[in-house]
Amino acid sequence: MKTPLIVAIAVAVLLGLMGSVFFVREGQTALVLNLGRVARADLEPGMHFKIPLVESARVFDRRFQILETPPERYLTLERKDVSIDFFAIGYISDVRAFFRATGGDERIATTRLAPIITDSLRNEINARTLSQLVSGDRNEIVSRQLTAINEGADTLGMEITDIRLKQIDLPTDSDVINQVYERMRAQRMQVASKLRAEGEEQARTIRAQADRDQTVLVAEAERDAQRLRGEGDAEAAKIYARANSADPGFYAFYRSLEAYRGAFADGQGVIVLDRDDPFLQYMNDDR
Repeated sequence: MKTPLIVAIAVAVLLGLMGSVFFVREGQTALVLNLGRVARADLEPGMHFKIPLVESARVFDRRFQILETPPERYLTLERKDVSIDFFAIGYISDVRAFFRATGGDERIATTRLAPIITDSLRNEINARTLSQLVSGDRNEIVSRQLTAINEGADTLGMEITDIRLKQIDLPTDSDVINQVYERMRAQRMQVASKLRAEGEEQARTIRAQADRDQTVLVAEAERDAQRLRGEGDAEAAKIYARANSADPGFYAFYRSLEAYRGAFADGQGVIVLDRDDPFLQYMNDDR
């Protein structure tokens, strides 16, 4: 009878020891509840003890966590509707306050943090235009409101270290997209008109320069041609003069042949002259 009793006592002691010991891993923290009330909190990693059946332990992850929320819609300074998707990075800073505020449920913490973050960001987004929001420094939007956000997160026993804006969209059910497209189209048309006007101005300049160069080239060519013709005529006159002085009779005969060729060039010309006319002196038989 003693052996079963001893075994039962040993099992009970072992179960009691197992129920009184719990471990906290690296990156975790824990608190001990005594009949539902927080007895000890912010326990460091290692082995800890609790009173079986009276106390219970809750272990929480104290590492950085990503808190994601659905995209939120905001109004910009010019009253344009935008949809912003973001996520927050934070951790449990006070496990006692976290348990009292959320009962240890991270989903409740996310649900309560979301309006705190969205309301704080709304102040920054409402003070910016759509262009400033899209092309500006997004970190500046977050950093200006991070202190106010942590004031609200502190009541939940959490601290937010950073908020990242993942995406900024224009809601498809608003007129903002059409307005943006129209503005982009107008800007492109303005740029195209400017480039077209600059091209036409350059074309006119090139045509005017070409016309001016053409006029100069034609004038210079005509000048050179007249000079060459004048030089040729002068040289021809010199040659004619030398030929005339060398043999006046032959020169007179040559000039008469040239005159005959010109008079009867078409082969049908008729000239009525006296037979003793000097024009016919080289056609007489007696010459």
